[in-house]
Amino acid sequence: MAEIASLYRYPVKGFSPEALEAADLRPFHRFESDRAYAIENGPSGFDPAAPGHLPKAKFLCLMKNARLASLDTHFDSETQVWTIDGHGDRFSADLSTSAGRAATEAFLTDFMGDERRGPLKVLSAPGHAFTDVGKPYVSFINLASVGAIGDLVGKPVDPLRFRANINLAGLEPWQELELVGREARIGDVRLRFTKRTQRCAATNVDLETATRDLDIPGTLLRNLDHMDCGIYADVLDGGTIRIGDALRFD
Repeated sequence: MAEIASLYRYPVKGFSPEALEAADLRPFHRFESDRAYAIENGPSGFDPAAPGHLPKAKFLCLMKNARLASLDTHFDSETQVWTIDGHGDRFSADLSTSAGRAATEAFLTDFMGDERRGPLKVLSAPGHAFTDVGKPYVSFINLASVGAIGDLVGKPVDPLRFRANINLAGLEPWQELELVGREARIGDVRLRFTKRTQRCAATNVDLETATRDLDIPGTLLRNLDHMDCGIYADVLDGGTIRIGDALRFD
């Protein structure tokens, strides 16, 4: 039987995951505070008054900026204060204020150095999430599939490389890819699995060393003729999910 092994949100796109014990989900909405902020790396054309989807390369992201993994960040959703620890420094700022955003931009400008393509800018918009696919999905990783990738590359692979909201235990490797189009329940929540997740170079980054040590998309393509690991889902009926909740099919 498949069940939730762990839950995560990523308040600022490209930065640290935050582990959760439970999550309250709303229909057709992502996890609360998930990808609520992004750091623009040079002008992106993002309009907070009319927010739309932009490619992840417009922002600081692990796909382009492996050094982000060397920072340990934490976001307080009540106060909107974002704290960054790294390289012996600690920085905190309220991302809901112009002063806090300006201070954050200055801190990250120094940290990013020559990886900046232009001015850095903290972005957000009410109700908007900076997801890779531009839709308010929740994302799943099958831990058995991650284990199978480890067998292919010859070393253990950290599931956090895949930056999913929900890690599932109890499925067979790659079984999650067969769930697209099906509905299921977890706790009080009803979901529809919507699409497979194609992996990018962000998964190549070792989160401990902040270096690129693997070629996971290429490994998948060479061995399986696709670059997919994980799936997205729409929330149909809201409710609360918790670690240990089982995945049930009607």
